[in-house]
Amino acid sequence: MTNDEIFERLRAILIETFDIEAERIHPQARLYEDLDIDSIDAVDLIVKLKPLVGKRLQPEAFKAVRTLQDVINALQGLIQADAGEGSPQAASAQG
Repeated sequence: MTNDEIFERLRAILIETFDIEAERIHPQARLYEDLDIDSIDAVDLIVKLKPLVGKRLQPEAFKAVRTLQDVINALQGLIQADAGEGSPQAASAQG
């Protein structure tokens, strides 16, 4: 999954779940200051992002997240880690 695909999914979640105007959503947007995402909203966001990586997300992985780009990077890291841990069949299917 590309960063752009992750961003588009993230954008859709923010619009649908948190009623954030689309023009406020960009990679450099700060979750708390720019988008008014508080800690409870952040937990909801993590739950909504779970399907992107196909497993339960640990809140610790998102403690240093401040911007949407940080969220994208954290998700990409989890996706890449999963790809590296796949079975030989999964690796051959991807390659």
